[in-house]
Amino acid sequence: MDNATRGWINGGIGVAIFAGSLPATRVAVSGFSPVFLTCARASIAAALALALLTLLRQARPQPRQIASLAVVALGVVVGFPLLTALALQHVTSAHSTVFVGVLPLCTAIFGVLRGGDRPRPGFWMFSLLGSALVIGYAAMGGLQASLQGDLLMLAAVLVCGLGYAEGARLSRQLGGWQVISWALALALPLMLPIAWLTRPSSFAPVPLPAWAGLAYVSLFSMLIGFIFWYRGLAQGGIAAVGQIQLLQPFLGLALAAGLLHEPVSASMLWVMAGAVACVAGARRFAR
Repeated sequence: MDNATRGWINGGIGVAIFAGSLPATRVAVSGFSPVFLTCARASIAAALALALLTLLRQARPQPRQIASLAVVALGVVVGFPLLTALALQHVTSAHSTVFVGVLPLCTAIFGVLRGGDRPRPGFWMFSLLGSALVIGYAAMGGLQASLQGDLLMLAAVLVCGLGYAEGARLSRQLGGWQVISWALALALPLMLPIAWLTRPSSFAPVPLPAWAGLAYVSLFSMLIGFIFWYRGLAQGGIAAVGQIQLLQPFLGLALAAGLLHEPVSASMLWVMAGAVACVAGARRFAR
């Protein structure tokens, strides 16, 4: 199996894990504030990451790598979780999942700017088409929309795309799981005190599903998913493997419908089917 194929497999596993993030966040904000949820999930994941780094005796990052780790932390540890948690107070997880379709384009652009990727023109055609499908659908009002929620989601995918590309670039030097682990450790001195200050006055009223949502986003969304995702991006190319994210809305919508009983329209599924076709086309022209 060549390196590119391994990259697509690892990337696919990462996307499958990330697909549960928005539904889990939607459940978690029913019991926790967005700020507490963001900081708590990062703090829990950071504690696990530090244990791994210590047990496996990983070397500390070089000073020149700290700035890149800070970008990763701001993008995927702080920015995306906080902005999506805020957005999910205004929109459903099914609606927010549509905006994940913008992530491949953002990741590809930052992959060129920061990772040195050079896809062929055909790649950009399919990438733009895939993103246009989901953006156009949202703009036409196919779902109940909230301007505030939509703007928060757009900001979330922008900072996330930067964090993905920067983390993938750094993964070629440090390794995939090491990058997210060090980024979490770097953010811990900020996130832990805020989590403590914004904690609920009492945890007794917090429903069990909210606890389950917190557990998922802490363990899987914040740590395990990134182990596969950054490895996949580093192996198969940031722009190329990043297009797998166009499949994430499919999985997220299925989870939102099955677990949260949120409505999923037939037209939304047609849009996502077109996005799948764009993934196949983009892969052909990625290199």
